[in-house]
Amino acid sequence: MNVDQAALKETDNLGPGSVGNQQLTDRTVRLKLAERPDRDRLQRVVDLADALLAEAETLARDKAFTEEATRLKPLDILGGISFYDEVQRFETHLIKMALAETGGNQAKAARLLGIKATTLNSKIKLFNIDVG
Repeated sequence: MNVDQAALKETDNLGPGSVGNQQLTDRTVRLKLAERPDRDRLQRVVDLADALLAEAETLARDKAFTEEATRLKPLDILGGISFYDEVQRFETHLIKMALAETGGNQAKAARLLGIKATTLNSKIKLFNIDVG
């Protein structure tokens, strides 16, 4: 039942010339303000657009990560691998991706990576990463 139907039903119950007509209009106005289907539809469209935008950004990041992962050299386990060199290579790549995503803003990149800005800065210096 929509607002207009509820108002009509309430009017039928009161009868013509009833004293409650002023109360009816007050209630109807409050009901109409409370139920705003156009605004709800617009809000749903806005929410859907935000969700689609977030999904597109996630897919773009995933695609970039997948492309970079295919470029990684395969590990030669039998020949031996250096754990620390591989970790450094991985961290360097993540830091470069975060800096590219944030336009070189180290504070935002640190938040994106979930580390403190001082930690990110020290790793940038340690690994000689070009931020410019």
